Amino acid sequence: MAGIEITALHKRYPDGTVAVERVDLSIRDGELFVMLGPSGCGKTTTLRAVAGLERQTSGDIRIGDTLVNDLPPAERDIAMVFQFYALYPHLRTRDNLAFPLRAEGLPETEVRARVAEAARMLQLEKLLDRRPARLSGGEQQRVALARALVRRPRAFLMDEPLTNLDAELRADMRTEIKHLQAQLGTTMVHVTHDQVEAMSLGHRIAILNKGRLEQVGTPLEVYNRPASLFCAAFIGSPPMNLLEVEVSEGALRTSGGLAILPPPDAPRGRPLVAGVRPEALEVVAAGEAGAVPARVVSAEALGDEIIYVVSSGGRDLRVRMPPTSRFAPDAPVGVRHTGGPPPVYDPTSEELVA
Repeated sequence: MAGIEITALHKRYPDGTVAVERVDLSIRDGELFVMLGPSGCGKTTTLRAVAGLERQTSGDIRIGDTLVNDLPPAERDIAMVFQFYALYPHLRTRDNLAFPLRAEGLPETEVRARVAEAARMLQLEKLLDRRPARLSGGEQQRVALARALVRRPRAFLMDEPLTNLDAELRADMRTEIKHLQAQLGTTMVHVTHDQVEAMSLGHRIAILNKGRLEQVGTPLEVYNRPASLFCAAFIGSPPMNLLEVEVSEGALRTSGGLAILPPPDAPRGRPLVAGVRPEALEVVAAGEAGAVPARVVSAEALGDEIIYVVSSGGRDLRVRMPPTSRFAPDAPVGVRHTGGPPPVYDPTSEELVA
């Protein structure tokens, strides 16, 4: 097992495209670390640089105590799992698992023992004699994970491995990956564009945007205190309401008059942007105390909650409410802030200021 240190990583392609501007990351030994961001943000390029599949333009990569800048992938002692499972179609499951071990020249007794152990951990014992064409997508993904596991690498690198699975299988595989990582205690770096996947899996999450690192923190840290307007808009479903406010009469106030509890250190005398989560707002009957007038634009019933979009003060607000609430589209209502002080951002720099 080993931690991974990435220092001043920069990747520019010959045509001038900058895929990674500068990334500094310290991934701890035994950590399940997630890199999250939209397509083209540089997360996969960073992962491939760690694996040795891309050569960085500048910067250093260490796996454990070893500087690996000039080492080929085979000498970095890592295992990679891709979005496409890359199983050998003519080989049975047991032979797919055994292939990397036989390539290393390990004794057949050890190969069989490692294959049996990996099959047990990922519940593949009944599938060992099947070829990939006879496996479901989830089963193929488990075989790909097991093939990486049998090598006992210092670190696992996982490039969007759940993208091709349906929603139910993705949820099951998230649970399996988290359980497996906890069992092994091995460093695991998982790349995804799916924030639910990132929040449910990661011990810590790195959010990337346009080749730059926006924030690193635990799932709760990046949810409760996004470090930038990009993170605030990207994390959460539905995302934060980003409201233009100023400090007035002891509150953050929108142009529509909505009063929001301010952070103690909120700057005064200049425009700000408050990041208000949908669960920190409440839709109430029109005219209730502390509420500003609004109109229901839409209601999305999700079983355990209803997501309202209400129009107030010339802008739409997303509000998360319990399923027992009942407000019809176009109904006049009130909306008020019921949560604690939200994070506050500078509208020019887009960075967190309070």
